[in-house]
Amino acid sequence: MSRSPHTPPIVSLLGYGGLVPFVGLALLSFTTIIPIKIVESALLYYAAIILSFIAALHWGFAMLLKSLTDKQRNSRYTWSVIPPLLAWFSIMLDPSTCALILIAGFLANLWQDLSFDKLPKVDLPNWYIPLRIRLTTVAVICIAALLINQ
Repeated sequence: MSRSPHTPPIVSLLGYGGLVPFVGLALLSFTTIIPIKIVESALLYYAAIILSFIAALHWGFAMLLKSLTDKQRNSRYTWSVIPPLLAWFSIMLDPSTCALILIAGFLANLWQDLSFDKLPKVDLPNWYIPLRIRLTTVAVICIAALLINQ
């Protein structure tokens, strides 16, 4: 993989662009423009989808990183399906519980990213972890805003 310290422009555009619904809906939750239940559902469903997406990156790591042992590869495959199951389950619960589970899921996925990046012979791009930290931080703050607004 590329070890360039610079995030490719398309990755920045798509990554930060993916925060627009988080930030926009979090801000809307503090207004009366749209009923809070609609904003709440939109933000939590979007968060569940994004959590599933970022977890799936680990499936890609397992497929593409030839340096992984079978145990490491199986661990990545297994992890990649846990957050989507958690996200799916969480959206069936009350909004506060859902928000807390999704926050935990985002933080757990970040921990997985950080731990995985420290393994010997794992060659993720230098920009990946800083980007994941920034995107996860904003997503978690936006989900937490729903809890504050309830």
